[in-house]
Amino acid sequence: MAKTLLNQKERWYADSTKEAEEIVAEAKQDDSLTMHKIHEKHNSKGFYFLVDLERTYSSAKEEMEKRPEKDDAPDGQMNMDEVHEGVPYTVNPDGSVKVKNADEDLPEFEDPFADVEAKKEDVSDEKVPF
Repeated sequence: MAKTLLNQKERWYADSTKEAEEIVAEAKQDDSLTMHKIHEKHNSKGFYFLVDLERTYSSAKEEMEKRPEKDDAPDGQMNMDEVHEGVPYTVNPDGSVKVKNADEDLPEFEDPFADVEAKKEDVSDEKVPF
């Protein structure tokens, strides 16, 4: 299941109007910006500004339309029609199954080491420490 960010809300703090406008100007460079607000607030320490930004990337409908069809496979992946797994077999009318013996198609195995004698090491009892 894919997760996709559709909407994003941000709130920024600024000490001056100029800083708040810079935040908005920077956010406007992004095409996904749909709303911006600058709120002037004050408290016992003085004035400050809150900048609200809202970005909308796409709607759920657009995301659903982007999804590939079930028959479409991603690049480099095989379709189910191209996949071949397992061993070929046939089902007889009585319900039994017959598997073609793949060994019949293979050439006879020739052991390359059949004529070689195994080397025997001479180990005397005197040389073995215990």
